[in-house]
Amino acid sequence: MTTRTGPDDRTTVVVITHNRREELLRTLGLLRRLPERPPVIVTDNASTDGTAEAVARDFPEMTLLRPGRNLGAIGRNLAVQRVRTPYVAFCDDDTWWAPGSLRRAADLLDPRPRLAAVTARILVEPDGTEDPVVPELRDSPLTGPDWLPGPALGSFLAAATVLRTEAFRAAGGFHPGLWLGGEEELLACDLQRQGWWLAYAGELTVHHHASRLRDSTARRVLGLRNTLWFTWLRRPLLPALRRTGHLIRTVPRDAASARAFAHATAGLPWVLRQRDPVPPDLERRIATLERARRNSPARRYVG
Repeated sequence: MTTRTGPDDRTTVVVITHNRREELLRTLGLLRRLPERPPVIVTDNASTDGTAEAVARDFPEMTLLRPGRNLGAIGRNLAVQRVRTPYVAFCDDDTWWAPGSLRRAADLLDPRPRLAAVTARILVEPDGTEDPVVPELRDSPLTGPDWLPGPALGSFLAAATVLRTEAFRAAGGFHPGLWLGGEEELLACDLQRQGWWLAYAGELTVHHHASRLRDSTARRVLGLRNTLWFTWLRRPLLPALRRTGHLIRTVPRDAASARAFAHATAGLPWVLRQRDPVPPDLERRIATLERARRNSPARRYVG
C-alpha cells in the first residue's frame, strides 16, 4: 500500500441505500474519515425511515440525491451523472473502503488506460474474515495481458470495485431492466465487449458488515431471475439453453426458486427484444467462469 497521505481528488464514492438509516450513517462516518477525503454521493432510494433527512443533517458536505422512488442499482447511474472525477468507487450502505485503498486503486488505474475496474479483497465484519467470494476472485481462471495488476476477472462486485468513470458511461451503466441483484454481470460483459479489462487487486480492501435488515430470500429471487435474464440477453442459443437447464436441475426446489423462474419467464418478451449474443471469444470466457463457479460456496442460490 502506498505511504502517501492526505486528500486525493481522483475518486468519488457512490452509495445507494434504502431504509437502512443507522447502517448508512455508520458507513458515511467511516467514509468521512478516509485520508483521501473523497467526494461522496448518496442516492436514497425512497427510504421511509428518515434516511434522507439524517444524511442532510449529519453529512451536509455530501451530495444527496432523492429520486422519489426505489431505483435499485440504477440509483448508481443517477449518481454517476454527477461524478466529475476520473474514477468512481461504489459502496453499499453496509460496506466501506479501508483507508488508503481508494488512493491505491487510482494509482493502479492511472497508468493502465484500458483497465476499467479493480475489485478489492472483501473482509466480513465483525470478525474480519475473508468473504467466500475472495478465493474465486484471487484464483480466477481467466487470462489477460501482462500489464494487469492482478488476475483478470469476468465480472465484479459493485460494492467492492473502483471503476473508470469513462468506461462505466461508455457501457451504459447498470441495465434498468435488472433493477438489483447480480446486476454487475451484464455490465461486466458489455465492458469486456468494448475492449475493457477487469482485474482483482488484493492489496485493496473493502469491509462488509451484512445488514441485519437484509431479506436474503428476496435477494435470491432477484439474483436467480437476473442470472436467467443475463443468460438470454448475452449468451448464444446453445449455451443459454444449457445454462438454463443446469439452473433448473440444481437450484433449490422451493417457492423462492419458483418465483424467480416465473418472474424471469414474464420478462422474456423484453429480454428477447434486446437479445444481443456475445462473440465466440467472449462466450469462451463466460463459459470458463461458469465452470469454475459451479463449486463456489459464494454462488449458491440459497437463503
